[in-house]
This record gives sequence, structure tokens and C-alpha cells, in this order.
Amino acid sequence: MKYKFFEDLATADIAFEAEGDDLNELFEACALATFDIMVDLKSVKPEIKKIIRLENKNTEDLLFNFIEELVYLKDVEIMLFSRFKIDVKDNKLEAEMYGEKINQQKHKLRIDIKAVTLHKFEVKKEKNKWIARVIVDI
Repeated sequence: MKYKFFEDLATADIAFEAEGDDLNELFEACALATFDIMVDLKSVKPEIKKIIRLENKNTEDLLFNFIEELVYLKDVEIMLFSRFKIDVKDNKLEAEMYGEKINQQKHKLRIDIKAVTLHKFEVKKEKNKWIARVIVDI
């Protein structure tokens, strides 16, 4: 698994750390962790393809905006995603995301994420890995 949860880092929030060999893997791991908090990923079929493009001044802000966009799509378009193909280059992101509309009878829903927070938010490169620490408000 490319991400892990921290139970003792935040009280009214959920914290996770994700990693990847490159930024594409890191962003994918963060996306999977975000939706794994909200739903059993095995219950979400990759039936609808959605493409998003984002740009920001640095990698940390780009990841923050990406997670914000995931929460927005869940809230506004009522979508869950379980598969991602991500391309990050020069602080630009293009993400192909596959999922389906939320169906309470079908999906094994967990905890709803309200927002991503800046509290202890971090993206860094250590040795040959990219690591992100994220706290989401539930």
C-alpha cells in the first residue's frame, strides 16, 4: 500500500501520509487515500471517466488543489473514484479519473470528508521517494 493513516495526529480530522516513486504515483496515492476514507474502493466501479487539469505555482499547492477538487467532485457531482491515471509536469496536472455516481445502496460508504486542511500539510522528496502528509476535516 502506498499510503497509511495516523490515528493520533489529529482529533476531529483524519491524517494520512502517502508516497510515490514520482509525483504521478504520489498524487495517485493521495487520491486513493482520500476516497478510501470515504468509501470501500472495491465497491466503486470505474464506469465513468472524468478528466481534470490544474496548474499551480508549486507542487505542494498543486496537490492541495487536487485534493480540494476531489472533495468538490464528490460533493457537487456526487462522484466517487477508484482508479486514477495522473500526469504531473512543471506544476501542471492532468488526471484521468474513473468512478461512478454515489449510490448508497451499492457503495459501502464510510466517513465524509468536508475539506482538506493546511494544518501540517507537506510535500517533500526524501531520497528517491516523494512523500505527502495530509489532514482532512471530517
